This record gives sequence, C-alpha cells and structure tokens, in this order.
Amino acid sequence: MCNLYNLKVSRWELDAYCQSQEDWRREVEMDKDYVAPGKPGIVVREEGGQRVSSAMVWGFPLNGKPVTNVRNYTSPFWRSALQNPERRCLVPVNEFQEWSVEPMPETGKKRPFWFKVPSQPIFCFAGIWRPTECAPVFSFLTCGYDGDPKAHVVGAIHPKACPVILHDEDYDRWLRAELDEALELACAFPSQLMAVR
Repeated sequence: MCNLYNLKVSRWELDAYCQSQEDWRREVEMDKDYVAPGKPGIVVREEGGQRVSSAMVWGFPLNGKPVTNVRNYTSPFWRSALQNPERRCLVPVNEFQEWSVEPMPETGKKRPFWFKVPSQPIFCFAGIWRPTECAPVFSFLTCGYDGDPKAHVVGAIHPKACPVILHDEDYDRWLRAELDEALELACAFPSQLMAVR
C-alpha cells in the first residue's frame, strides 16, 4: 500500500497541467515535500462543470486512523463516494513510495523505493473524497496486477497492490462516468512507462 508520495510543483503549474483553478476556500499550506497519511495533499475535483484544485487531508477516518487506499470497491465504506462522480477526484503526484516486502540482505532493513512516470512529471491517481466535520478528506484507489506481480515494476517490490494511475485522456472519464465504466480504469499502469529509484 502506498503511504507516502510527493508533489513538488507550484500551484500554477499544477492547475495548468490539470486544467483547474484553485479553490481558495480549501487552501491549506503544505508542510513538507511529501504527503503522508493524515496530512494535507492537493486534489482536483469537478464543481459546477469546472475542475478545481484544493487541499484536503489524506485518509478517510476510521476508528481514529486515516484509511488511505481504496482496494475493496464493493465495501459500503467506499461505495457511496465511488458511486457519486461529484465525490471522485484526481490526486496529482510526482513520485510515490513503496517499501520492500522483505529486508534488504545488505542492511537487514526494508528499503524505500520511489516510482515515477518519466514522460509525465505530474501524473494522477484515481481518488475519492468526502467532507467531514473538520476538513474534507481523500483516498485513492489501488489495484492488483494482471498475471505475475513480479513482472510489473511496482509488483516486483510490492506484490500486494499498486496505486491506480490514470492516463491523461482518462481524467474526464474518471470524474464523470457511471461507476462501472469508471472502475474499468482501475488497473495497473503499464510497467514499461514507469521507472523506479
């Protein structure tokens, strides 16, 4: 499960890429170069037929802990947000991190690996959001792999699941389509288009 990512771009660069405008009602100062559970991140959603970018807290609250990744798309916990296109969002990212499953032989410790899409300095996860009493919150979808996870650049490090990365041309479809059509996008991004460091 991805529990750390970064977004190191200015808001104007982000809005230019996502064709969005900033929602000043939901501006939150980012406190680090990376986004962690329970901390603010930027999302892009539709409101009144326009894309808006705003800060929300990463993780739907459950028993005092933020739930950051959506894996079971039929769970009632996620279903209402998934079904409602107004509750879907794009989560812009530069890189995301996964930990090695096993400790590295040379150190005896698990190692962080960072993944990116070299042709796209900014890319987007398929996300959902909802308002809460304190602040709006978001999470993003994860998925399994077609075939052997070890054959995928992310699966070789983290075989359980990877974030759902959307192709640029699918952003509108994720934000607007009926649920069944939107969930067709919930698949592993092509490994050959990604890189790891």
